[in-house]
Parts: sequence; C-alpha cells; structure tokens
Amino acid sequence: MNDPRLKRVLQNLEKLNLEQAIITSPISIRYLTGYDVEPFERFLALVISTKREPVLFVNSLFPNAAPFAPHIVELTDTDEVIPTLLPYIASDEVLGVDQNLLCKWFLPLQDAHAAAGYQLASSILDDARAVKLPEELDKMRAASRVNDECMAWLMDHVREGVTERELANGLLQQYKLHGASGPSFSPIISFGANAADPHHKPDDTRLVSGNCVLFDVGCVLDEYCSDMTRTAFFGEPSQEFIDAYNLVLKAQKAAENMAAPGVAFSELDKTARDIITAGGYGPNFTHRLGHFIGLQDHETGDVSATNTNRIVAGNCFSIEPGIYVEGRFGIRIEDLLITTDEVCEVINHYPKELKVFN
Repeated sequence: MNDPRLKRVLQNLEKLNLEQAIITSPISIRYLTGYDVEPFERFLALVISTKREPVLFVNSLFPNAAPFAPHIVELTDTDEVIPTLLPYIASDEVLGVDQNLLCKWFLPLQDAHAAAGYQLASSILDDARAVKLPEELDKMRAASRVNDECMAWLMDHVREGVTERELANGLLQQYKLHGASGPSFSPIISFGANAADPHHKPDDTRLVSGNCVLFDVGCVLDEYCSDMTRTAFFGEPSQEFIDAYNLVLKAQKAAENMAAPGVAFSELDKTARDIITAGGYGPNFTHRLGHFIGLQDHETGDVSATNTNRIVAGNCFSIEPGIYVEGRFGIRIEDLLITTDEVCEVINHYPKELKVFN
C-alpha cells in the first residue's frame, strides 16, 4: 500500500464529508496499492475508510495480493460478491463510489441496504492523481525521452510509398526496443487528407508527394504515459499549408510560454484559440487545447475553455492546437508539460519547426 497516496485520497474523502468509499478502477487500485490486474468480468475492489484499514477484494484466480494491502478478501467464481462485501461497509454511513462501479454490483448493493446512502466520489482519486509526486514526474520525463527517440525514428523512415500501417507497426517495435511496455494509445499516423481526421487509424494509404505527414504517438514506460504530435510535409508544401502550420506553431508556443503555476487552464485554451481564430482558421480548430496525462493517456482534467481551475505543482498536461481542413490536410503540434513549484516544464524535445521531405 502506498501510504502517501492513500493519505491524500483519504484527505479528499474527508473533504466530501465521507468516511468510506469503494474503488473499482483497476488503475486507481494499482495507483494506491501497486497491485496490477485486469479483472474483466470478475470483481476487484478496494474499500477504504477514514476509520478502518483498507480492504482489497480479489478473485482467487488473480495473482497473490497479500503483499499489496493490509487486509485481503479472496472470492471464487462461485462466491456471492455482495454478502462477502457487506461486513466491510458501515451501513449507517454514506458510501462513496467511483464511476467504474458496474451496475451489476451497485444495484444489488443498494437493494441490500449496504450503506445509508451513496455518493459519486471518483474525484478523490482523480484529484490525487492530477497532482503528481516528484517521482511520478521523473517517470513522465523518462517516458517522453523515449517518445522523442521514437519520433526521430518515424521521421527517419518517411519515404515515398511507405504505408501508414507499416510505420505504425515499426513504431511499436521501436517502443519495445527502447524498454517501453507498449503504446499509451493506438498510434495516429496520417498522410494527406487522412490527417484532417484527428483520430485517424493507420491504414494502407501510401505516402506520395504533396502529402502532409502527421504523427501522434506515445508509449508507456514504467507505468507512465507519453504523448506527442509532430506534423511534417512530403514534397513541396503550398504557401497555404506553410502559413497554417506556422499559425499552429505560434499558438502552441504562446500557450506553452503562458503556462505557469496559478494560470487558469481556460486562459491557455483562449490564448491558442484566439491566435488560430485571428488567422482565419477558428472553425478548423475542433477540439480542446489539451488533456491531463499520467497512468492513463487521458486522465480527468483538461485544458479547455470550461476548465477554470488553475495550474498547480504536480499537474501534467498536453498543449496541442490543430487545424483540420477536410479532404486536404491536418496539422497538430503537441507537447507535454509538467508543473513544478515555479514553472511548467516542456518535456518533449523533438524539434517543432516544419520539416519538409523532398
């Protein structure tokens, strides 16, 4: 059990005026205990309380959980989950639940009058995971260093006739060679008009002269995610493309330069969006400026017009403005930033100036 993390989560629980909660997100359970399993349809939960020691509920088919929590309750596939769970929930207290608790468990809990009431409490983990400890930030830096090296490999393999799928498959091999456990999300590799789809899946499209090239990629290293986007051009880019690229780059740099502890996330989004709008591409910037990242590529928290929260030490988020012109091209430039007590540090170092392959 990671005591500093548990302490922060219990403090967040008290802020909600709750004394107990059930956590069923496998990633959040791993965050608190170090126990790493994918339960699929089986029951996995951690019950925490401000009055009692945590209890980890696992299926007997899973690996031994004894080293990871002070109290383990094992279930078999034929055990009844709710009767096993009831003795560990205070029936006279409200129970906090996370958004991952499946209805097949939640509704029977209600029917059994397990608690005095129920309250959504995902924020107790979301808020803790959004403020990363120094050792977590070091892992984010390390993952991004690997991503920088693998982005360089991608750029080195841009050539006429290569397919999106071939580069995606090669990238996955590179991640393994660099010690990563795998990608943090399915690589987005897009040529030409495909890049106008921000979430295009690599296919058998071949690279030809006159295509833009967009790489949005990330890996998982030591459990933590990286994420970066770079856009290049194969052949002779039009002046329109060059101007649009420079506009995205200007917006991206402006938002990064503005980022600092105490600045509202909504102000970063506004800064980048105003620049792109002034350049005539406002309707073509179709998504928020960024997202939080850590154990997952997309964690709770974002850089958007609606997030008026202010940056605090420990936050890690992306800055990724884009312009998408349907049927023609897409441009996105993305870095990750981590926040210390004094600054927001950009942890991607692969160059951002327009790279043209002739």
